[in-house]
Amino acid sequence: MNYILFDGPARNALLPFTFTRPVADILIGIMTIRQKWEMRLGSTTTTLTEEYLSEKFPMVELEVNVMINASFLPNDVLAEMVSNLEPNQAIFKGDEVIAFYTSEEQEEVDFDSYEILEYNEECLTVHNTWDIFSKNDAAIREDFEYLTEDRRSHPIPKSVNVIAPENIFIEEGAKLEFVTLNASTGPIYIGKDSEIMEGSVIRGPFALCENATVKMAAKVYGATTVGPYSRIGGEVNNSVLFGYSNKGHDGFLGNSVLGEWCNIGADSNNSNLKNNYEEVKLWSYESEGFAKTGLQFCGLMMGDHSKCGINTMFNTGTVVGVSANIFGSGFPRNFVPSFSWGGASGFTTYITKKAFETARLVMSRRNVDFDEREAAILEHVFEETKKWRKE
Repeated sequence: MNYILFDGPARNALLPFTFTRPVADILIGIMTIRQKWEMRLGSTTTTLTEEYLSEKFPMVELEVNVMINASFLPNDVLAEMVSNLEPNQAIFKGDEVIAFYTSEEQEEVDFDSYEILEYNEECLTVHNTWDIFSKNDAAIREDFEYLTEDRRSHPIPKSVNVIAPENIFIEEGAKLEFVTLNASTGPIYIGKDSEIMEGSVIRGPFALCENATVKMAAKVYGATTVGPYSRIGGEVNNSVLFGYSNKGHDGFLGNSVLGEWCNIGADSNNSNLKNNYEEVKLWSYESEGFAKTGLQFCGLMMGDHSKCGINTMFNTGTVVGVSANIFGSGFPRNFVPSFSWGGASGFTTYITKKAFETARLVMSRRNVDFDEREAAILEHVFEETKKWRKE
């Protein structure tokens, strides 16, 4: 069967992260949503997403296809239902479609003509940016159970101070000595060729993905995910870093999400709780205003390729777009549009030529090419977000 993951109605609510990727490629838990589906279905997937992303994330359509709403994270029951779909069947949870069987001849899908299969059990969904960190605890636990079933962990080094070792799984090539791991509060997954440097103290749930690094004497609280080739240091609490991002120095990051190729300067901090303890509001790209999150704790949402200088201070509930460069004293405003350059004293436009030069240098350090596809995506984001910048 040919499986296609589509963005669905949540795509705009997941900006700025979906400016540069489909919903399916959001990291939550130990794996991206795409990786979760592919492992459970035993099949590769392609993507139905925004047209400007389609060259990098193409869709392969065959005579018959199963379309899957990428906002839904699979579990055993849901994956089995999807794999058993037959022509003109669709799976719904309430009013929202999870998956449906279709053919390339169908120009439009009329669900009134479908047999509707109701999915009534619990499952994880990602409908808002803050779901990525607030549901990360449950996502790590589900991924840990799935990835480690009937497998044996590499041995925990004798120098490691450990609590609940049965909840720790270490992949091949991981390095860790003289660290403290407390997995009594949730599982700890240490990915292939990753490293936890000496003196670090980590509480689960925690996921360190392939080739990621925890710097010396870091303090990490669950539920935190450090994506592939990312680095963390200082104090980190309930945060998700996508691939190739760095928060390598002292300073606090809490209840936050960083996209790919982000960098947090030394001694930078974000607030995750308002002084009056009120509900946090976040900038919404849908309403073009600040929307309620229902959360008391909510920190920083930072899109791909954004950076901040040393000693940067982010207010509770700050949204930073794609390719922003933030520096200077004081608190920048709590919505920083994409391709902004500056800080609390004001912003100018970060022109694409300069932004691309930086991206090319940053990516080349990790042996990744900044190619024409990447440039075209960022050019589109630059134009699409122009209305929010003060030129």
